Amino acid sequence: MHHSDLDQETQDQLDAAAFRRLLAHLDARKDVQNIDLMILADFCRNCLGKWYHAAARDAGVDISDNDARERVYGMPYAQWKAEHQTPASDEQMAAFKARKTSP
Repeated sequence: MHHSDLDQETQDQLDAAAFRRLLAHLDARKDVQNIDLMILADFCRNCLGKWYHAAARDAGVDISDNDARERVYGMPYAQWKAEHQTPASDEQMAAFKARKTSP
């Protein structure tokens, strides 16, 4: 079966399951810093929180930015930062800046 043959409900269920799996994977890899994700993939956990918030807004669901971010992080963002975020190294910052300036 081709993905375009799926009805919308099934596609939504599969999309939601894949998103939950992505969140579980990121939760299991707290050692992977947001800066690393930004350098390699041009998105991070914060981006996912913003996308989640936008999707809620588009669906008419009132959820705060902080609550959306907590859904992605599995805990309040401030707690995640305190427990898992490390300062970006000079090498990471250079790679991030180089990515932003390349075509």
